Amino acid sequence: MSESRTDLAESVRSIQAVLRRRLGRADVLVAMYRAVNASLDPERVGEELVSQVADWLPMADWVALTVDDTGRVRALGMAGLTPETEHAATVVGALVIRSGAVFCCADLTTDRRLPTPEASVPALAAMGLPLECRGRTVGALVGFDRFPSVKNPQFTPATLGALRSALEPAATALDNALRVQRAEALSVTDDLTQLYNSRYLSQVLRRETKRASRSGRPLSLLFIDLDGFKAVNDTYGHLAGSRALVEAAAMIKVSARETDVVARFGGDEFAIVLPDTTSEGALAVGDRVRERVAAHPFLQGEGFQIALTVSVGVATLPDVSISADGLIHAADSAMYFVKDRGKNGIHVAG
Repeated sequence: MSESRTDLAESVRSIQAVLRRRLGRADVLVAMYRAVNASLDPERVGEELVSQVADWLPMADWVALTVDDTGRVRALGMAGLTPETEHAATVVGALVIRSGAVFCCADLTTDRRLPTPEASVPALAAMGLPLECRGRTVGALVGFDRFPSVKNPQFTPATLGALRSALEPAATALDNALRVQRAEALSVTDDLTQLYNSRYLSQVLRRETKRASRSGRPLSLLFIDLDGFKAVNDTYGHLAGSRALVEAAAMIKVSARETDVVARFGGDEFAIVLPDTTSEGALAVGDRVRERVAAHPFLQGEGFQIALTVSVGVATLPDVSISADGLIHAADSAMYFVKDRGKNGIHVAG
């Protein structure tokens, strides 16, 4: 005999009076305020927000999302999601953030509000709540039931008002944390190449390692070293060497994808973080970098045509490591494997 369950639309209808009373209690609002203001890390704010809201509403899976400066929807905290539902959350979250409207859906596969190319969303009921602060939508909360609903779940205007009031402190805390993060980003840019510096690389790599481990998706790292760069400094001077580094940085940057993070690791070493990328995908990016650098005439504007090459090491999580430090070590070792065997090549760790 199949296990009986309560339809989401019915669950939402039945809890609203209790929910309004709960959200009107000072201790509940104080608990939310304290939880989301305990850190200026957007991910910590998102995690606390998900934890609080999961206790209010009858949804199996929750995620808090925002949109970064590149327009990419970014998950900040989640509970219970699978890679399939994380993709669906990204689709719904983008719609909620763009529209600023509450999203209630009986079955994602039949909802015409979703963009038509996103046909791979699963058949389940969903809900999206905008996080509004200072007159704009700074993020979204997306929740899923694990089955379709008979009809769209609906909140009364009074319940929606109570939810918006309860979520406003969280939205403000999230907005503050994102502003601090953007301000910090201004201090993590390499002055010479305008790529990210090693400090930011470390932050991103740890964040993406955590995200990849949680979602089960791959994460790759490229380590890139300019072959023969010392000879440029020795022959043409350090000013020419600096200009060559700027040109190399531009070649590497244009070879990466929009979702990749390109950084100067130090000296003539560079790194690329590639989220959601297998070793095969990383190998393709590394080959593109190697070919473009080898084809570029360096310092042509100064009347020279210097040829440089790169040695590239590739490491992928979870193939060779489950930690950020392990990924760095594996990519660095793979790069030196190429260095020791003639340079101008690429090697995949493991």
